[in-house]
Amino acid sequence: MSSPILAAEDLQTQFPAGSGVVRAVDGVSLHIGAGEMVGLVGESGCGKTMLALSILRLVP
Repeated sequence: MSSPILAAEDLQTQFPAGSGVVRAVDGVSLHIGAGEMVGLVGESGCGKTMLALSILRLVP
């Protein structure tokens, strides 16, 4: 098996909120190989966009 073109292990994204933190993405792992098609499906507010932004390193 060839190495993935995109891989993430235990990805986490957190934001400060009041006296604690909000975990927008918590413990996501994925491996996407060349030529694979991937769909990300979920309810509104479940973290799909935040996952994509985290992978692209567009969140602080």
